[in-house]
Amino acid sequence: MDGDSRTPADMKLVDFILHSLDKDNAQDTVSIDLDGKSDMADFMVITSGRSTRQVISMSEKLLEKLKHERGLSASVEGKGQGDWVLIDAGDVIVHIFRPEVREFYQLEKLWMVALPETASR
Repeated sequence: MDGDSRTPADMKLVDFILHSLDKDNAQDTVSIDLDGKSDMADFMVITSGRSTRQVISMSEKLLEKLKHERGLSASVEGKGQGDWVLIDAGDVIVHIFRPEVREFYQLEKLWMVALPETASR
């Protein structure tokens, strides 16, 4: 890769999302820097709600805040079921899970795995 593609705007968006989730009592929130791991986004945020109702509520509140306070029209999937909601906020992808679903998919383990170093010759 050709270096760090993160911008101060990306960092502000991540901080905004983390603050919103924290205010809504999200649990076990992690932010994963995707630099060098994916071209789809710069960061991924993974968090849990205690129930289907809380997962849906957190996602709705975050979508509203992104729209009204940041001017972002984020895409959302899974809000109807409330087991796993994915919010695509452009440079930041947010996953909000019920704990059981999060444990089953273990996205943190998938995305936090270090990339192999290029072997020196």
